[in-house]
Amino acid sequence: MQIHVVKSGDSLYSIANIYGTTYQAINEANELDNPNQLVVGQSLVIPIIGQFYYVQPGDNLYSIAQQFNLSYQELAAINNINPNSTLSVGTRLYIPEQEQPTIESNAYIEPFGNTVSTTLENAAEKNTPYLTYLAPFSYRVNRKGNLIAPPLNNFAAIANKNDATLMLVVTNLEEGAFSAELGNLIVTDQAVQDTLLTDIIETAKKIGFRDIHFDFEFLPVTAKESYNTFLRKAKDRLAKEGLLMSTALAPKTSSEQKGEWYEAHDYQAHGEIADFVVLMTYEWGYSGGPPLAVSPIDKVREVVEYALTEMPASKIMLGQNLYGYDWTLPYEPGGEYAKAVSPQQAILLARDNNVAIEFDQEAQAPFFFYTDKDGKRHEVWFEDARSIQSKFDLIKELNLRGISYWKLGLAFPQNWLLLEDNFAIKKQK
Repeated sequence: MQIHVVKSGDSLYSIANIYGTTYQAINEANELDNPNQLVVGQSLVIPIIGQFYYVQPGDNLYSIAQQFNLSYQELAAINNINPNSTLSVGTRLYIPEQEQPTIESNAYIEPFGNTVSTTLENAAEKNTPYLTYLAPFSYRVNRKGNLIAPPLNNFAAIANKNDATLMLVVTNLEEGAFSAELGNLIVTDQAVQDTLLTDIIETAKKIGFRDIHFDFEFLPVTAKESYNTFLRKAKDRLAKEGLLMSTALAPKTSSEQKGEWYEAHDYQAHGEIADFVVLMTYEWGYSGGPPLAVSPIDKVREVVEYALTEMPASKIMLGQNLYGYDWTLPYEPGGEYAKAVSPQQAILLARDNNVAIEFDQEAQAPFFFYTDKDGKRHEVWFEDARSIQSKFDLIKELNLRGISYWKLGLAFPQNWLLLEDNFAIKKQK
């Protein structure tokens, strides 16, 4: 796959000619609803074998070859140039297809109410081939320790058909929010724990879950050691049944980080106890906060680099959002919440309002401004091929276990094509 950023005057035909592919192939890959109306700054994935690299200031043949695990002699031969030549900025070099590292991938899927919508079921059908794990969100826990199941519909059959492992997600959600009181009860009351773990094992055997995933959030700050003790107990019982155990962790940058979301999450202990963890590396920009990139690469890197001081890379799944937000300006604390948008919806917003998409190099994230029909100014941050590629590059650089998406049901076709292009996805079955 090649990433192309649309410039003024570009058409799908002219872009296809640049890369030696077809209008139809680009249109299909990017699921364009109107291929004759591209947005300046929109990133497209181009389905070609290998990729092209454009020489940047400071580049030489040796430094470029190193980036792609080639020798400079190989790179020169592939491009029919003298290995001792000086490269001009902007020169296009062809990079052959690279060997893919193997990773694991997970995606949460969240039905609302008591049913699974057709949209969600279609998303599961379409995207589970790219997944190691499919994680229906979520099984809640009552005050006695019994599980309360979400609607599952055909998720088990879809996972089985695509050799994906079902992940049983257990949360301390109560009445639509994470409950510190319920979470504390679960991690401190032995009788509640015994009932919960028995219920989990019976459910896993009945439905076919193979990983048990604890996502306990906003626990009391005093609950850290109790949570660690509960996880050790859970790991012991689940391992005896041949079940994996994983956890979700708030995005910390130090062991001393303060705040109700962070303090009960002990990176070192989770790294020791769990088979793997999901770092929730998103929501810097969130619906109730000021406009920001949702998962800026600089902030994501800080969390991962801290995590690597507490646990091996082989246990770390990088959390990744499949959405962005549309904020109405001016932002006012406690005011109107931002509206969640898929990457495809964000591009349509830019197109319909005739504005160009910009790109923040530090955050590695696209954004734009527009004015709605009522004269209100908006700021939109979302994900595109460039932003997701930066996360894939981080996974490869730090040799992480894989990636975990929140959540299926939001259209982002470029992500799945680039995931397949960058990695071989491990299947547990």
